[in-house]
Amino acid sequence: MKSLFPDDVLLRIEQSGVIAVLILDSPDVAVPVAKALLDGGVDTMELTLRTPVALECLKKIRTAVPEMLAGVGTVIKPEQVDQVLAAGGAFGVSPGLNPSVVQHAIKKGLPFAPGVMTPTDIELAVELGCRELKFFPAEPAGGLKMLNSLRAPFAHLGVQLIPLGGVNLSNLTDYLSTPGVLAVGGSWLASPALLQSKDWRAVTMEARDARKAAASAGR
Repeated sequence: MKSLFPDDVLLRIEQSGVIAVLILDSPDVAVPVAKALLDGGVDTMELTLRTPVALECLKKIRTAVPEMLAGVGTVIKPEQVDQVLAAGGAFGVSPGLNPSVVQHAIKKGLPFAPGVMTPTDIELAVELGCRELKFFPAEPAGGLKMLNSLRAPFAHLGVQLIPLGGVNLSNLTDYLSTPGVLAVGGSWLASPALLQSKDWRAVTMEARDARKAAASAGR
């Protein structure tokens, strides 16, 4: 089963192991936080469309920090796929599975990982052509035990999961040591408190600790 993601993008995500999930309220913090994450070794991020400035932030990062692989999350409407592509997003992610969004992403050529939480979600995602899936919310849904149970019937199809929701430094290594986990995502790397205080050194330290944990899992 062929991935919607280019091989080089998949490899970068897998090697990084950690995707920083960001909710940015101001374009002014976009470049500094991207540089801080990069300084800590995290070179993949997901900018969520939960704020009106998210795409503006993406454009700034694409221009000033081209080394960062920057995708967009909370893509829940087909027209947002076009907006993500126009802003230079490397991939799209959604919290759930909306067939019209996935189909539009495939039509437009945007690598896309929809959110799943049940076997039915995964069946539908696979039928639509997706192989990389966001397992969300990971911990509230049952954590690693649930993830392994969910993936088992679909492992032979090459399905890979990206758990988000409750993943943090304490369980990061366990997740990344599990077969079928492409990477993990988390907002703790650049929390709202750190963004508000503009503590870029702390963001770099969080990223560095996450990368150390990922490295211990072979990433």
